[in-house]
Amino acid sequence: MATFKYILALCSFIFALGSISASAASLEDTIASLVKANTKQKIQAVTVISASGHKRAADVLTAFVGSKLYYKKAGKKVVIIKKAGSTYILFDPLTAKELGQLPKSKLKKIRVNNRIRRVIRGVLGSLTLLSKNPAQRLKAAEAVFKSAAASSVPTLKKALERETDQKVKAKMQMALAATELKTSKEQAVRLSAIEILTEYSVPEVRALLGSVIAIEKDEQVKAAAAKSLSDIEASLAFWNGIGNIFQGISLGSVLLLAAVGLAITFGVMGVINMAHGELVMLGAYTTFVVQELFRTYFPEAFGFSIAVAIPAAFVVAGAFGVAIERGIIRYLYGRPLETLLATWGLSLILQQFVRSIFGPTNQAVGNPEWMSGAIEITGGLVLTYNRIWIIVFSLLVLGLLMMFLKKTAFGLQMRAVTQNRSMASSMGIKTGYVDALTFGLGSGVAGIAGVALSQIDNVSPNLGQAYIIDSFMVVVFGGVGNLWGTLVGAFSLGIANKFLEPFAGTVLAKILVLVVIILFIQKRPRGLFALKGRAVEN
Repeated sequence: MATFKYILALCSFIFALGSISASAASLEDTIASLVKANTKQKIQAVTVISASGHKRAADVLTAFVGSKLYYKKAGKKVVIIKKAGSTYILFDPLTAKELGQLPKSKLKKIRVNNRIRRVIRGVLGSLTLLSKNPAQRLKAAEAVFKSAAASSVPTLKKALERETDQKVKAKMQMALAATELKTSKEQAVRLSAIEILTEYSVPEVRALLGSVIAIEKDEQVKAAAAKSLSDIEASLAFWNGIGNIFQGISLGSVLLLAAVGLAITFGVMGVINMAHGELVMLGAYTTFVVQELFRTYFPEAFGFSIAVAIPAAFVVAGAFGVAIERGIIRYLYGRPLETLLATWGLSLILQQFVRSIFGPTNQAVGNPEWMSGAIEITGGLVLTYNRIWIIVFSLLVLGLLMMFLKKTAFGLQMRAVTQNRSMASSMGIKTGYVDALTFGLGSGVAGIAGVALSQIDNVSPNLGQAYIIDSFMVVVFGGVGNLWGTLVGAFSLGIANKFLEPFAGTVLAKILVLVVIILFIQKRPRGLFALKGRAVEN
């Protein structure tokens, strides 16, 4: 009896070994057939390779889609290549064993077109749907959605049963519904797929339903797809509007940071400071220098670089501001045209000063880990962390600035000088001292704006030029010297720009906003929130 069991086990082992050998031989023949196959035959071969279950199937298909599958001109042996200079190192597709090297002249590439690539990406997705890595499973589900290969359905269903990550599961459900809609012949299955796809208001589903409607012959399926498409377009329009508001608030927060310092100097002293943008630029370059110091000496603490850059930028830009006021501006009070020309010339000097030190090219300023990434919301709406932090930061800066102006002795003196300079002077307030520190405060806030801008824009000598005109528009529109007006003006202009850009383009949108502001100023010369005081009224 024991002998019989031994013989039976030996036969089973020999049979299994023979099956594996036959499978390997069949797979080798399939790969070899790619040499002379046309597009249709190559797609059939791809399906056979993916269904073989061989451990090297994914590697072979990856090499194929990456145009790294070749064959020797002598012998027609199919190989996977790795380029090394002018020669190619050859590897066996099924064993990964190195087969030597040959010059390119002795090899020929197995051609792959876009149609074959779509099929390969789909089956590759199926092969990695059961991966232990959630990122790979997500990528696989996206690939299956694009390819919509019928062969992926069993694997997708199996993967869905065991999936625990909700984000990946949603992508898999979307991929399964898309595949069944395009490949199933049963009307009930296709209608159910459309119902599932309606829940996913994303551009990819909108495009899929649009293509189905264009070629669909089943009237019931076509009507269901059209209704689903209408619902998805309405949802996308809503989320697109929310996205425009977010982008507008984001742009408004940037304008607020750039303009709030200008509102202080312009409101207190009436100085048209055309070098304000360069003070923003100095803050951005201060951030770059601080980050370089952290990269060199404290790389493990890089996440704290922004916390150090904020006060550093405030001090650097503020010091430049005090120097500008004491060295140039104080001699030009009461002469706005000369002030404009002098500060414009100063802006050119500061730009060249930075070019001489850092060069004319953009500098790399990184985002700390806590500012990297995004929140993905339904409807294709993505809220980036750096933009969210800048919105919060701009409101925080404005709040602290308003508290400083209302709760401190210096703030009281500033407001007194703003309302009536001669009366404030007669009461013993040193207006020259207030002017210098006010200009330094406004310049320091501009430096802080540079820190924020360095996280979303290129740091270059021309950084400030992109924001100076918009900053003046915000200040004039909101009301000269009024911080609440600056807040409302910045957000209003930012949102208006973002809603106009899709229809008019970036440049024309800015022109339209400028025209509206000019017309508005004709009716309200003091802006939305005009300051009150004897000096203003006179």
